[in-house]
Amino acid sequence: MLLLNVILYVFYAAAAIQVFYYLFFFSRVAWYKNKTAKSFPLTPVSVIICAKDEEHNLRNNLQSILEQDYPDFEVIVVNDNSSDESMNVLFDFSYKYPHLVFRNLHQESRVLMGKKYALTIGLKAAKNDIVVVTDADCAPASKHWLREMRLKFEENKEIVLGYAPYKKLPGFLNKCIRYETFWAALHYLSFAMAKTPYMGVGRNMAYKRKLFFNQNVFVKNPELLSGDDDLFINEIATSRNTKVQLTPESFIISNPKKTWDEWIHQKKRHISTGMHYKFKHQFLLGMQTLTLVIFYLSFILLLIYSNKQIEILGIFGIRYFLMALIFIPAMRRLKELDLFFWFPIMDLLLPLYYYIMTPSLLNPNTRTWK
Repeated sequence: MLLLNVILYVFYAAAAIQVFYYLFFFSRVAWYKNKTAKSFPLTPVSVIICAKDEEHNLRNNLQSILEQDYPDFEVIVVNDNSSDESMNVLFDFSYKYPHLVFRNLHQESRVLMGKKYALTIGLKAAKNDIVVVTDADCAPASKHWLREMRLKFEENKEIVLGYAPYKKLPGFLNKCIRYETFWAALHYLSFAMAKTPYMGVGRNMAYKRKLFFNQNVFVKNPELLSGDDDLFINEIATSRNTKVQLTPESFIISNPKKTWDEWIHQKKRHISTGMHYKFKHQFLLGMQTLTLVIFYLSFILLLIYSNKQIEILGIFGIRYFLMALIFIPAMRRLKELDLFFWFPIMDLLLPLYYYIMTPSLLNPNTRTWK
């Protein structure tokens, strides 16, 4: 009886903490309102893309970036030791688009792992104060992507975080990938809106170039093969210098993985970065994850052994109702509303996802990046 009471109070506490995260953090994305920016000159920007064996993606996506509706910008592609025909593709594009700049790397860095060296070369080559970072397998959702990202650089703002959804394709795997992407975005976007920015995705972010050279975080973890972009944001983002941009025109659409093994490998590589976040961010993210797992475990135990099933089911239902109230506008805002009816299943699968991914927090990254 005593043990059941302890589990019951643990269930109450986990539910209360979960409700707090939804109301204090996640609701900010749901009720986000895009304020009209004050009119100011659209100063030149530099787009940086690091590409390794991306011939196919460059052919398919680079044109949509080069043809952005923006008065003055350059696109810098760092061809990082590619063994395919990427260099020839870049030469072909450069004849038509004079604002395309590319650097060909022919030797791997022995110090900076992953794309750190390539990104550093790209930033050194950039001529403009504002840089926008994306990947070769990404395409802007509109011709106004650069314009929308630039508009968020108001006075004292130095970082803009955008959303990068995955392309909608048939199949359950695609729904899992897109839901996990939405779930991750719900975290980093809402935390930034709550003045606690902790990461951004390298597929769609912008920042002042001087930030990188004033505080180069790559030298702190040169051996890491992933997380270059989110660790950079984790180090230099503050409550005052960071904004989010959530207009649909600012989205960058990426190609999802096509097999479970590819996706799980990718996520394990990315999630290992979390161990290097600041402690306060590890605590906030860990608390949300831990209470979600405890919530489900205690719910199952109480449903089987407790005589307060109606009360327990009521609390369980309240949480799901609150999720629905927040997910509908949040998914509508991020153009993921077709995932709404899947959220109860996906939420049930999250503890399994965390169980699979948790060992990656302690394991080293793989030896390649793409």
